[in-house]
Amino acid sequence: MRKDNIVDISILVPLYNEEQVFSILIERIKKTIDKVKFSCNVYLIDDGSFDNTAFLIEEICKQDSRFIGVLLSRNFGHQYAVSAGLSVCNAKSGIMIIDGDLQDPPELISDFYDLLKKGNDVIYAVRKKRKESFLKRIMYKLYYRLQRKISNFNIPIDSGDFSMLSRRVVDSFNKMPEKDVYFRGMRAWIGFKQIAFEYERDERFAGETKYTWKKLFELAFKGIFNFSDFPIRFITRLGVLSILISLVYFLYNLYRKIFFNDIPQGFTATILAIILFSGVQLLSLGIIGEYVLRIFKQVQNRPLFIIDKIINKENED
Repeated sequence: MRKDNIVDISILVPLYNEEQVFSILIERIKKTIDKVKFSCNVYLIDDGSFDNTAFLIEEICKQDSRFIGVLLSRNFGHQYAVSAGLSVCNAKSGIMIIDGDLQDPPELISDFYDLLKKGNDVIYAVRKKRKESFLKRIMYKLYYRLQRKISNFNIPIDSGDFSMLSRRVVDSFNKMPEKDVYFRGMRAWIGFKQIAFEYERDERFAGETKYTWKKLFELAFKGIFNFSDFPIRFITRLGVLSILISLVYFLYNLYRKIFFNDIPQGFTATILAIILFSGVQLLSLGIIGEYVLRIFKQVQNRPLFIIDKIINKENED
């Protein structure tokens, strides 16, 4: 890839097994960048797809010099694919991040760019209305509001990765050394001038979502444990509460012994006490374990991703 071919805006698209939507995605991106009045290129990040996505990326990159393919050595995950793209994007003004399933319309690039030119460093998209299942909508709503309440700083509600970042924000992001990447949290932490852009998110055009319930919970844990000290402080509060419950129960038994010469008989009270305090201890260990796990990953100091090759018509690997 030629280093002198610097454009105004790069569009970053992480892809994982998106062959069903790929042709429509490319068609819409082409129509969009053909109309804009600023120079663009497109980085297609293949996150270890096992369908034909990587092959399709190679084909379009060999045909059109505006497209650059970045093939990762295996599937690292969506957040790390975004990190890989940000590490290689060469735009001088900003980088726009969209999902490859066409839920994020690339046609909004001009609106985002106008806000960027007005001095905003981060333009993050906020979903006005979700089109997922009822259960998912409820879970998302509860999670984002919980996250906002317990985070150490403001992470915008209902904002995803769909955004445009100025060059200095991208440079700041690339300097952040943490291994558990939670992009929207890191983006908010960086600061500078940020503005919301409301849009109605489309349904997935084709294929299946790559964020299973398991991956969604993993992402949620990153948002909570990476950007809040509430869980670790919660252990202290839980310990104090347990002591208070024990003290109240002890005083209750003492009262019955003194005034009624009676105390609860049998194993019920003992079993309840064991279950309560065992649960508290296990929960506490689990919360501490989440922080220890993140320290372990950080100390390992492994790279977030490994790039297999970069493909571009002007400088094919």
